[in-house]
Amino acid sequence: MITKTKKIKRVLKQGMLDNVMRQFDNAADIIDLNPNIRKILEVTNNELVVHFPVRMDNGEVQVFTGYRVQHNNALGPYKGGLRYHPTVDIDAAKALAMWMTWKTSLANLPYGGAKGGIQLDPSKYSQSELERITRRFTYALGDNIGPELDIPAPDVNTNSQTMAWILDTYMSTKSPSERSTNLHVVTGKPLGAGGSEGRDRATGFGVFLSIKFWAEHRNINLKNKRFIVQGFGNVGYWTAYFMEKEGAKLVAVQDAKASIYEEDGIAVEPLFEYASANGNSVSGFSGAREIHDDDFFGLDCDIIIPAALGNQITAKNAPKIKARLIAEGANGPTDVEAEEILLKREIEIIPDILCNSGGVIGSYFEWLQNRNGEIWSLEKVMEKLEEKLKESFGKVIQTSEERRMDMRTAAFVIAIERLERTYVQRGIFP
Repeated sequence: MITKTKKIKRVLKQGMLDNVMRQFDNAADIIDLNPNIRKILEVTNNELVVHFPVRMDNGEVQVFTGYRVQHNNALGPYKGGLRYHPTVDIDAAKALAMWMTWKTSLANLPYGGAKGGIQLDPSKYSQSELERITRRFTYALGDNIGPELDIPAPDVNTNSQTMAWILDTYMSTKSPSERSTNLHVVTGKPLGAGGSEGRDRATGFGVFLSIKFWAEHRNINLKNKRFIVQGFGNVGYWTAYFMEKEGAKLVAVQDAKASIYEEDGIAVEPLFEYASANGNSVSGFSGAREIHDDDFFGLDCDIIIPAALGNQITAKNAPKIKARLIAEGANGPTDVEAEEILLKREIEIIPDILCNSGGVIGSYFEWLQNRNGEIWSLEKVMEKLEEKLKESFGKVIQTSEERRMDMRTAAFVIAIERLERTYVQRGIFP
């Protein structure tokens, strides 16, 4: 019997790297990218695989495999999350690292792209085991990460506590005089450990803002618009939170354990409180009824927000979609074949490298504050985040309309052209 997790892992392995390469090739062909620069951008700079032993609570030793892929640093230090999930492998890390390069370039940040994580199901380990796993992984990465080299952040199944463990472990390997200058080795930290106000909601707020800017551009009022969310973790929750405040109506949620639906709407806060007390799952929530997972994307709604894993919208379920807009809160949730189907049906997609870029922008703000010894208010962070995202969205919409291309292609074109200019101006050593 193939479990749901194994099915997801098989789909990811078959498609994520292929998807990002096809997206890159499409944009590179359109702009006639310099062939020498193309050779550089289509491969990663560094790929690190580490195997490390950790003693479990029962005294037994288990060996874990961790990954860190650094795709490109032409624009600045590598930047990207660490995820703890059974689907983590070298190909997934390569695909996600490439997406991070395009994302940071599009947002006009001084960063390159990286990604990584550990291949495990964190629900099977205690908090103390996860701490030892994280610290041992950090030690194994050694000087391959650093505040001016490669700056990890939270991703799927990692959080501010994970970042605090990484920070503490990394700083413990430095001399006393160096420790005060290494606070920005990771972002997404708890406030007491140098984190930033607003970083917890930055990605979800960015997804909401992307939808809001799209609606304003299309002269659409979001009030009473029906939306569904796949994944109700940090990104899904905060997106739904801000959408509800705007007057939109959450009608369905899907996570790894269940899909729930309520035509009259699901209250976001009660659902979040229930899920938090129910193993981070919406399964069994009394305010909605459970539906079959395969029916989720075909529900009657205006907006779909995939905020879980990659390759969730495929050629199999794309024809069933009734929504007018897909806002990609996750990385790579729509595969290439599905996108072709959706665009032919005039369903718009706000691409991941634009839509969920609020997270890395928020990370940049945290990094700046640590670097400069500053502490910004929540209001300042949110204001600057909105300003930055509005600028990125405006560039994508303008490029899309002027060059008559979909938003993903426009976003890739902007990102790749920035990198091309950098290589042309700097030259290539030697």
